[in-house]
Amino acid sequence: MKLQWSLILGLFFALLTAVFAVMNVDTVPVNFGFDVVSIPLILVILGCALIGGVVVGSYGIFRQYKLQKQIKGLTAELNKLRDAGSPLDSLGTQHDTLSAEHTTQH
Repeated sequence: MKLQWSLILGLFFALLTAVFAVMNVDTVPVNFGFDVVSIPLILVILGCALIGGVVVGSYGIFRQYKLQKQIKGLTAELNKLRDAGSPLDSLGTQHDTLSAEHTTQH
């Protein structure tokens, strides 16, 4: 459901940007620091929106990669602890035993 709402919201903002860009078709000077170029404002608006989308998308991909790397590391650590027979396993079984005893008493 959350994905559907974000898709609808994204489409709404894309439509809003497109309408705003179409209303601004005048030619404007753009200073690149080394040259001044006259470009229609619609291209400037759409280009900035595209650059913003690329930046946000890149950040999202980087964040997802970082989280996947963290998950792999934690999974490997958990497997290592399980293989070593750490006290974490006995804690889990003790907790299950205590829970079972607690439910049978009531």
